[in-house]
Amino acid sequence: MQFINDHEPVDKRVLLRVDFNVSLNGDYTIADDARIKQSLPTINLLLQNHNRLILVSHLGRPKEREGKFSLEKVAKRLAEYVPNYTVTIVNDFLTDQSLITNQTDKQILLLENIRFYEGEKKNDPAFARALASLADVFVNDAFGVCHREDASVVGIPTFLPSYCGLLLRKEIEAMDMILNKATHPFIAILAGAKISSKLPLIHRILPLVDKLLLGGGLANTLFLAQGLSIGKSICEPELVDEAKKTLAEASEKILLPIDALVGKSTDDPNPVEKDLSRIGFDEKILDIGSKTRVAFAKTISQARTIVWNGPVGYFENPLYRQGSKAICKAITDNTHAITVVGGGETLAAIAGSGELNKITHISTGGGAMLTYLEKGTLPGIRALL
Repeated sequence: MQFINDHEPVDKRVLLRVDFNVSLNGDYTIADDARIKQSLPTINLLLQNHNRLILVSHLGRPKEREGKFSLEKVAKRLAEYVPNYTVTIVNDFLTDQSLITNQTDKQILLLENIRFYEGEKKNDPAFARALASLADVFVNDAFGVCHREDASVVGIPTFLPSYCGLLLRKEIEAMDMILNKATHPFIAILAGAKISSKLPLIHRILPLVDKLLLGGGLANTLFLAQGLSIGKSICEPELVDEAKKTLAEASEKILLPIDALVGKSTDDPNPVEKDLSRIGFDEKILDIGSKTRVAFAKTISQARTIVWNGPVGYFENPLYRQGSKAICKAITDNTHAITVVGGGETLAAIAGSGELNKITHISTGGGAMLTYLEKGTLPGIRALL
């Protein structure tokens, strides 16, 4: 694999795949632009080497050309970070390439949302070839989509000399450190709504870690496997047998919550803390309780390598964000550990927690992070080899 800081493209027209899939407010304005800022080192390095940039990204999951998913707002925000350049949207590169043909040295082009095109998700070779025809070289800096076999991720490298960007390199090195060079005690914290999406990773990571802390909705299925009543809590009862096997195989490594914040609904304004043996039939487990927060924090404090993916509570309601914020504080208080945190929901749950700069690496990809840790590589990375 060629990295742009080892084999720098110079005076080229560069097609740069970025992940500008920023989080949006309810009115589809930008809520957080971290993903734009995280690509700036790659953008600036390429610009310093007198390359002309054509950026490719998606935003959301549009089913057609929807204005709310236009990258216009992203272009305006990016322009604030590169004041010496103009950032121009190319509305449809398939029908009008005049902007590309006439691109100036001080102009960055951003193709309109690549998921507006059917050929993207289908990885249509003709569509990938059309994208590749716009440039001399391709640079992938979009770790967050490297688990996707989309045209702009795996198709373009078939047709162009291809490089790995600075952010993607940083992500790869962080994941490889977790898999191959972790200092012990090594703990992993996995949570989120469903155990089904994380069972393969649980099996993959159990032999590597000293402790595996589990929470969120996925822990509820494990509670069922233990014979506990979980009321109306989210769970996957069809996976109880699999959960029993997992507990039997590694009960000494798995640390589950011992108490919970419960409510009658996700918007219940009066959460009650209960031991897991006392959950009512009409109650929902919505966050870990204070005893669990203390137990988790103690384990986290002893670790030398920590990886975390998934909020441990219904973070959309601030009342049930306490557990995730407590975990975040325990991680940032541990100044001796190498720490990797990832996943959009995880980051949303701890937004505003402060001292996030103490985390060694905040991954830009949730699904990509999980898939890399499970399989040791990703389609978008293999395409660059």
